[in-house]
Amino acid sequence: MDQTEINKPFDGAISKFFEQDAPDEVRQTIQNATKNTILNGTYPYRKRMDRKDYEETLEDLQVELVKMQSWAQESGARIAVVFEGRDAAGKGGTIKRFRENMNPRTTKVVALSKPTETERSQWYFQRYISHLPSAGQVVLFDRSWYNRGVVEHVFGFCTPRQRGHFFAQVNEFEDMLQDDGVILIKLWLTVGRAEQLRRFLDRESDRLKQWKLSGIDVKGLYKWDDYTAAIRETFDRSNTSHAPWRVVRSDDKRRARLAAIQTVLGEIPYDTKDLNVATAPDGKISGGPDLA
Repeated sequence: MDQTEINKPFDGAISKFFEQDAPDEVRQTIQNATKNTILNGTYPYRKRMDRKDYEETLEDLQVELVKMQSWAQESGARIAVVFEGRDAAGKGGTIKRFRENMNPRTTKVVALSKPTETERSQWYFQRYISHLPSAGQVVLFDRSWYNRGVVEHVFGFCTPRQRGHFFAQVNEFEDMLQDDGVILIKLWLTVGRAEQLRRFLDRESDRLKQWKLSGIDVKGLYKWDDYTAAIRETFDRSNTSHAPWRVVRSDDKRRARLAAIQTVLGEIPYDTKDLNVATAPDGKISGGPDLA
């Protein structure tokens, strides 16, 4: 075994999956692709967005985010954005672009680890409540209470009864948040199977990104269909008129980041909005749960 293989996390389990267990179509798609090729055959674009166009648009949108944050501080608005999606769909990178020019004193990212023994004995939503925004705050949830709907279910970390109880309460919970004045936006980033695996392979070989990988990621490679079923049920049971899911296809991270920011800006009524910049997201890659 060479040094490169030794340095790969989880004994190179992701490479082994690619070589031995990945569907033939997925493996061949990755092998035949160039760096900028979109791997998902149903994605409406064949190449990644031009970098210059992306960076120019991103800068303009980030100016709008700063204006939105100033409005929130002045008006006392409370904004909570939930980022969910498949593993390697780009949640972390999208959140980074949201907050990198915003005031860190009033914008925070919440990425909770697995619950403690005490938290497991509490009402399921309880540990999230303390992280909800106060007046003037923007809170970005890097995964959320929807862990119970998908990840916990797929890996057996909760019982069917616990999951059923979650779905019986989640819509009312979100309704209460909004009734109390919280602006709640739910984003779901989705990515094709070949692109997901390519990103995992890149992380496995990049020492600066290996920390992003977990044992759950490795095991999840074998559970694509289980995830798909859990995601569909989650949408069916929690996509409501007061808290709809906004889905963004993220096979091209650049387009996805722009669409996610545009989606959020479109939901927030800040009074200095530039409608020539804060335009509607690309309808080819963003919309409702039918896009997932």
